[in-house]
Amino acid sequence: MKKNDGAPVFNSPFELGLRMVYLLCALRPYGADLQKLVLLDYAIVYSGDLNGPGSLHTPIPYRGNELLSRRELIEQGLYLMSTRGLVDARMDSDGITYVAGQAALSLVGSLTSKYFLDLEKRCEWAANTFSNLNSIDLTVVFAEGGHRWGAEIEAMRPERWVM
Repeated sequence: MKKNDGAPVFNSPFELGLRMVYLLCALRPYGADLQKLVLLDYAIVYSGDLNGPGSLHTPIPYRGNELLSRRELIEQGLYLMSTRGLVDARMDSDGITYVAGQAALSLVGSLTSKYFLDLEKRCEWAANTFSNLNSIDLTVVFAEGGHRWGAEIEAMRPERWVM
């Protein structure tokens, strides 16, 4: 038996990076900035909170905390996936926009477990439901639904951002 090297099993940059690949494929030909990806990740994991299909993961108390704690992990996951051609980062006057890389569709088409099929379905739902909103508007939508998440999202409200 191999000794555990201490790498996290759940919510690792690899797991979150894979979810970003699926999400960016669903958003094609468009992409999203980091803020929007953090919010959309919450939407695909806890889609039941947003009147979508049943949640991908079991809803847990205080899950709104995940919005803040996953940001860095998602950023690390995006970088990891970019090293394999699964995610591309485009810089423009609005900042960095992440898009599905050349190899993304091949990966999504090759993973066929129930979890990944459910993930793909929820990513398509999130893209269809929220892709027309920019990061600021999406943050406001999530903040207005804050009764489910508590005060954690208050820190993410655009009017609290220092310009």
